[in-house]
Amino acid sequence: MYFRVCEFLLSKMKRSTSIIALLLLAVMPLGLSAQNRNQAYLNYIDKYKDMAISQMHKYHIPASITLAQGLLESDAGRSTLAVEGNNHFGIKCHSDWTGRTLYHDDDRASECFRSYSNASSSFEDHSVFLASGKRYEFLFSYDQTDYKSWANGLKKAGYATSPTYATNLIRIIETYELYKYDGRSRGSRQSSSSSAGRVPDGHQAYLSNGLLYVLMQDGETLRDISDEFDISRYKLRRFNEIDRYFMPDPGSVIYLERKKGSAAKKYKTHVVASGESLWDIAQLYGVRMRALVRKNHLDADNPLYVGMPLRVR
Repeated sequence: MYFRVCEFLLSKMKRSTSIIALLLLAVMPLGLSAQNRNQAYLNYIDKYKDMAISQMHKYHIPASITLAQGLLESDAGRSTLAVEGNNHFGIKCHSDWTGRTLYHDDDRASECFRSYSNASSSFEDHSVFLASGKRYEFLFSYDQTDYKSWANGLKKAGYATSPTYATNLIRIIETYELYKYDGRSRGSRQSSSSSAGRVPDGHQAYLSNGLLYVLMQDGETLRDISDEFDISRYKLRRFNEIDRYFMPDPGSVIYLERKKGSAAKKYKTHVVASGESLWDIAQLYGVRMRALVRKNHLDADNPLYVGMPLRVR
């Protein structure tokens, strides 16, 4: 993968040196500072980061917070609740829960926890749980990139009883640089430890399905991305299957290469969530919409619906 992306970069040598450096940093192997990181945590992040980013786009909960809570609450997917019930966030049943359940010792013996058919449902329910809960309402006044306020706010709202809950979330976010998934606004300041892969006032470049992409920033247009990466607006629209009249929302995935016919091998199906369009799903997995239509035999008589299992590979 690394060499394939390098070949892509070398073929575009007319671009500025700073942009080439940006993209190279985005795909370079982890450096010495990452050698002491927990491999189970790294595997979890790699597996669920796209899911967390998708939830951020829909509910404006920082992807870093979602990932950090998932890592902490599920022990990187290894806890009993995660293994037996796909519950990655330790959410208990509560009186309004009508779904599947799992009983597990926590603050008290044999407490009722929510159980899900897959991890995607757990991530979705976590977002809905925060977005619909009155005690978490104040969190959404914080900036999407202000993970420290979100972490402290979750502790203040009583998400967990541990007195070090906020500290633990922040430590995980900073150790694994999860803040890079939050899509900082143009011109925002970062410490030197969090600026790898970014040119001043530019974009952080990421990889999804082997494709380079950036996140649309607040107040910018495709022209800004076109100028920064020396890719014509026509190509950007074609790569991302958007017409000249469509303006992607801030935080939207914008690919710098043509999307593929199938998702990465680790993804088989996607469960359609409320408010998701075919374009949203295509951007999430780096797959062309036409391919999704073909794989799932979609037409006017077979539209998307909430809970629909959609083949992405």
